[in-house]
Amino acid sequence: MKIKLDILRQENSTSEPYRQTVIFETEDINATVATALTEINNNPNIKDTEGNRVKPILWECSCLQKKCGACAMIINSKPQLACNAQLKDYAKKGTVTIEPLKKFPVVADLIVDRTIMRDNLTNMKIWFNSQTKADETVSDIMYESSRCLQCGCCLEVCPNFYVGSEFTGMAAAVPTARIISAVPEEQKKEIRTEYKKHIYNGCGKSLACRDVCPAGIDIDKLLVRSNAAAIWGRKIGGKKKK
Repeated sequence: MKIKLDILRQENSTSEPYRQTVIFETEDINATVATALTEINNNPNIKDTEGNRVKPILWECSCLQKKCGACAMIINSKPQLACNAQLKDYAKKGTVTIEPLKKFPVVADLIVDRTIMRDNLTNMKIWFNSQTKADETVSDIMYESSRCLQCGCCLEVCPNFYVGSEFTGMAAAVPTARIISAVPEEQKKEIRTEYKKHIYNGCGKSLACRDVCPAGIDIDKLLVRSNAAAIWGRKIGGKKKK
């Protein structure tokens, strides 16, 4: 398989971005964008289509198994994980465009600064103040929300999120659903206030996030249950059926 990679590059946060095109060849029919980036960086002699040497492409990865979310980037106009984007899916088009996420400051090449997601959770105080055992009636919510990779793909497509806004997007809403479903009642009051200010008031319910979530999280379900608990003061869980 031979495919053209059109990569948007940037040496550092203050330099001008530029595009570099590389022809990638492989016999691996299951090769991914992550595979291509790794092999290109492992080949010191590789050149682009204009004959220029390809400097190592800076990007982030960890597990390469769709578990950590580190390799999130924009591939053919869609935010997704490089380790989950198979090149054969783009074979007919012949070209794969690879760009960094646009909602976050670029550090270099395909690496962006996603610190805002951690800061939002910290500012909202989304954590357990003490050891807590969740009621079995909310175990489904606890599990669903714990699958969030904090990759940022949801924020990339969200029409209401931008760095610096009060609205935190689903990257904070999903972990909040897990916390608010299990914390003691005395801690819920503060979380309800933060939820309404930073999530409920800003979410337009476009649910674009649902369509790009690499983990396939049931965003609709989490929003309904979280809104019930945080805004309407209803109990998230129900009685266990016998």
